[in-house]
Amino acid sequence: MKTGKAIQVIQWASGSMGRTAMRMVMDHPDMELVGALVYSGRKRGLDVGDIARRAPTGVLATDDVDAIIDSNADVVIHMPRITLPYEALVPDVIRLLESGKNVISTAGFHWPEAHGESYAGPLCAAAIKGNATLAGVGVNPGMVAERLVMTASAMSVDLDRVEIFETVDASAMTSPEFVFGLMGLGSDPAEKDIRQGPLSGLYGALFSEVLYFCANHLGSRISAIEPDHQLTIAPHDIEVAAGTIAKGTVAATEWRWTARLENGTDLLLSIIWTADRSLHDSERQGHWIMNIKGRPDIRMTLDISESDPSKPPSRALTDAVCAVAINAIPEVIAAPAGLFAFQPPSISLQRQKV
Repeated sequence: MKTGKAIQVIQWASGSMGRTAMRMVMDHPDMELVGALVYSGRKRGLDVGDIARRAPTGVLATDDVDAIIDSNADVVIHMPRITLPYEALVPDVIRLLESGKNVISTAGFHWPEAHGESYAGPLCAAAIKGNATLAGVGVNPGMVAERLVMTASAMSVDLDRVEIFETVDASAMTSPEFVFGLMGLGSDPAEKDIRQGPLSGLYGALFSEVLYFCANHLGSRISAIEPDHQLTIAPHDIEVAAGTIAKGTVAATEWRWTARLENGTDLLLSIIWTADRSLHDSERQGHWIMNIKGRPDIRMTLDISESDPSKPPSRALTDAVCAVAINAIPEVIAAPAGLFAFQPPSISLQRQKV
């Protein structure tokens, strides 16, 4: 959207990722940060420039959702931490859409249709009512499978199987709530099997959207999703930035799903979150490994790393996720009202199974 007027942006949440997104907006010549929703009471009333470590702007952060709903903006960058239950974030997003604001979220909403009409329908209706667009973006979910792998699949004449392996090193992550809570590391398998609990449901809901997106792009539908989650137990105490993972507790989780498509293609998504990369074989040392098996076979690897040795390694992935969100703003604003997903090139040859 190029009207000569700066795109007005509201930032929703101000954690490490939210602050990074704030700085990207504030540094962008065609954007203006006009509001921020914070969860911390100590940030309430602070200038967004102070929160983002930039010069004061005169825009004050608020923890009042109603104030954000009632304010004017072109788009909301929605970056709350994903939480239980998965649908907990939906009511706020519906209100934002109905108020006429486009929403770009890094906390789901990549392919709402995966959860059926009862989930996707109200979101779509809210977007139509507000003449707004909802887009879920990110690196994974959002980029690796949906845009990189599906784009590469256009080189396939025939496609039998897609495999996506992600390995995330949690050793430098500083948040105990995230590492020991949402990641499930340090849990005692003798007390509870997290593969069967709420975390399994949360990640099954989130990453099923990846599988349904890919199935749709491949011109097919999912007949079954088969989970096969695995745990790696700490052979000794492991010290990480967030605390200690005791011997005998969970040192790594592998969330793993295989989607069987009606056209005969299999989609495998495997995500390891680990406290120690040395616990895994050499094939899982990269960040992403992507295999497309068929005619021809295609293999890709992707690593995102921090170029500045004085900065924490985690900054690289934070930058990447925020960049995807900020770069999406013009296209999402220009999109028709409703649910939006970036589409890779078509693959008509593959669909015909030549």
